[in-house]
This record gives sequence, C-alpha cells and structure tokens, in this order.
Amino acid sequence: MAGDTIITVVGNLTADPELRYTHNGLAVANFTIASTPRVFDRQSNEWKDGEALFLRASVWREFAEHVASSLQKGSRVIAQGKLKQRSFETKEGEKRTSIELDIEEIGPSLRYATAQVTRSSGGSRGDFNGGGQQRSFGGQQRAPQAAPAQDEPWGQPQGNAGFGGGNTASGWATPGQTPDYDEPPF
Repeated sequence: MAGDTIITVVGNLTADPELRYTHNGLAVANFTIASTPRVFDRQSNEWKDGEALFLRASVWREFAEHVASSLQKGSRVIAQGKLKQRSFETKEGEKRTSIELDIEEIGPSLRYATAQVTRSSGGSRGDFNGGGQQRSFGGQQRAPQAAPAQDEPWGQPQGNAGFGGGNTASGWATPGQTPDYDEPPF
C-alpha cells in the first residue's frame, strides 16, 4: 500500500516463535529478529559483531502456523514486511512507542544452512488464496480453487504469462517436445 515502509531484515530469531490464537480463533506468531552487522576492526585486523538491532515481528493466520512449525531459536532468516509504529501508555502513565515488523514474507537464509521445503496441503500456486483456507472478500466467502493434479511439485504456470508461447496452452513444452522459441526460458 502507498505510504507503507517496507523493509527487509536478515538476522537470527532470539527465541522460538510464540504461537497463540485470538478469541476468534486466528493464529498469530510473535518473535524477535536480531540483526547484527559485522564491522572490521582495523586495530585488531579482524571482523567483529556490531551493535544488534532487535526487531519484534508478527505473522498471522495459516502463515503463523507455518512459521511456528518451521523456525526456531537461532534460525537465520530473511524477512520482509511493513514497519508499524504503535503508541501505548504503561500502567504508570508513561507514554511509549514501539516499532514492529508486520511480516509479509519470511524464510530461512541458506548462507550457512540447507533447508528442505515441504509444501503445505492445499497450498496455493501463487494465486494468493492462502493455502486452502477460506477467505472473505467483500463480505462473501470464497473457497480457493482446487489445483489440478501435477507431476511437478510447484505446478505449472497458468496461461503463457510471457514465457514465449511454447507448445502447450500453459506456455511450457511438454516432455519430448521442443519449445517454439529461440531462447531458453531462464
């Protein structure tokens, strides 16, 4: 949305994500990401940790359950989201402000680790239906469209989507066929 402050943070989780449910049954996972810059100390001629930034983050719904079951304390992550400022008053009457990250995307960093990705059941193919759960659009409930059976784990693109045509309606050549374009699709 226009005017939102979108940032990307790379850091480590300081604790396991805390998964809770609202009184309406919505899942929310809260956690803190510590992003520590590396600085070169010329006197000792070595790299040292700079001052860490601790950023509180949250993620909602099925996404929260995925985060809670996939990440744990110490996981190095790459997270992107909207910075949100929240003002509140303590019990003593002091006014405080906190900055939090409303996560839009998060995943493990593969710089120092490997990961095995498992698609959740009923997951979307990039059509933003939220992995099989019903969503409300303008007061109406819509169930996500069922994905067709596929041989490939991540599915095939819908339409030609600018992939140069190909020999099928999806824009991809089927096995054993030669695509009808000169350049590779990557």
